[in-house]
Amino acid sequence: MAELTPPPGPIEFTCPRCQREATEPFYGPCSTCRTTLRAVMGGEAREVAAADYVPKMNVTPNAVATKD
Repeated sequence: MAELTPPPGPIEFTCPRCQREATEPFYGPCSTCRTTLRAVMGGEAREVAAADYVPKMNVTPNAVATKD
């Protein structure tokens, strides 16, 4: 997998959120919008428990996998 590297310098573009001119290393919301989004939408990280996979009743095992 290719590693993401920043461009050689900051790029100038129009912020897709507030439509103001921005100079950032990557395209996306400007630093002001990112700060606002973190304050409004951000939350504490929490642990999410994943349920164990239980196959449906109509699923049968693969014949090759069950071969003795």
